[in-house]
Amino acid sequence: MSHNRAVRTRSRNGARRPAADSRRPAADSLVFSFLSAADAVEARLEAALSQTGLSLAKLAVLHLLADAKEALPLSDLAARQHCVRSNITQLVDRLEKDGLVRRRADLADRRSVLAELTPAGRQAHARGVRALADAQRAVVRALKAGEATSLQNALSALSS
Repeated sequence: MSHNRAVRTRSRNGARRPAADSRRPAADSLVFSFLSAADAVEARLEAALSQTGLSLAKLAVLHLLADAKEALPLSDLAARQHCVRSNITQLVDRLEKDGLVRRRADLADRRSVLAELTPAGRQAHARGVRALADAQRAVVRALKAGEATSLQNALSALSS
């Protein structure tokens, strides 16, 4: 899983999935096993990031701002994260409280608010990227030889 792909992921609520049932057709079981594995991987990534004080959602915003190399309107962050502006507002509130992001007025559009990384935000982004990469490598190392390639091929088939 690439860094960009991982930081764009949004949490899923596995609790709403039906429990495994041996009477279900194999296809159902396979799909629910796939979703369960995805939840487990996401939980491992979240746990690794929590050691840095970040979550996948926070790292995603820091990553967008770091990539942009400039302040971005909250509306742009919401669009890039495929979420409503109120979610980004709350996320930026938390990042601002943590000292990782600051808001400033958009001189070109007085109705718009920009978010920009602070120096602490740049450092947190770098720590988060390293922690995420380490966790991703650990996930892949859990696979036996050849399983990573088979899994990648299966995921590519499902994505096309």
